[in-house]
Amino acid sequence: MEELKKKKLVDFIAKVMEDSGFKVYKDFRTSQHIVDIYGILPTTLGDIGVVVACKNYDENWKVGMDVLKEMEMAAKTLKASKIVIVTTSDFSSQARNYAVKRNMKLIDRKGLVKIAEEFSKRIQAPEEEEDEEGYYDEEEVEVYSPPTTVLGNSTRGLLSKKEHRTPVAPLVKGLLQNTVILIVTVVIISFLLATLLQMTAGLTTSLAGVMKIMIAAALSYCIPYIVEDDGAVVMIKGTIVFFSSLMILVIMILI
Repeated sequence: MEELKKKKLVDFIAKVMEDSGFKVYKDFRTSQHIVDIYGILPTTLGDIGVVVACKNYDENWKVGMDVLKEMEMAAKTLKASKIVIVTTSDFSSQARNYAVKRNMKLIDRKGLVKIAEEFSKRIQAPEEEEDEEGYYDEEEVEVYSPPTTVLGNSTRGLLSKKEHRTPVAPLVKGLLQNTVILIVTVVIISFLLATLLQMTAGLTTSLAGVMKIMIAAALSYCIPYIVEDDGAVVMIKGTIVFFSSLMILVIMILI
């Protein structure tokens, strides 16, 4: 029974990733590990690999460091750039602190429930549009939801589509979704703002260089947050943009 629930959890997360543009491989085997999900996201700068562990535990269980360490080894073997761990329970404080330092994405019980709710809305929307046009789909779609007690309505899914977004013009949004254009935009804005601060506030050259890097870091994640609909894509693209713009800015500072 537990194995059946684990399979449903893996299938659900795999479906969410596929819906977000990932090419998904379930129960992916390496020489030393079996990864629940290995996802590949094509980008203009090359494919991005993501390894995902799905843990179907009792809600009182705390996922610990052993799982995080194991996934780190698997990610290293596959040269994946992102690690995601999903559980129907929770994580220990030590695991959460470690994940923050290692840029791992942890999705606990509350986050999983929110993802299920958001995904259910996304797949129901097209059906409602078809019904308005006179078409009816009799097939029911089963969406995995972990066993729940009473959970608050304020929970947030980490891979789900974001709410309350600031409207962005379609053309601008389309341009900023291109990674290369996004990198160029971040570099130009960071350089101009830091140069302006240097001229108006009398900053030293070294301090102005630090400001360029800080502004680039903020823009690298803020802009994808506005133009992208998926949390995982925001983190992955933001990391790529930041390190790429950082290298360009360092070269510009040295020159």
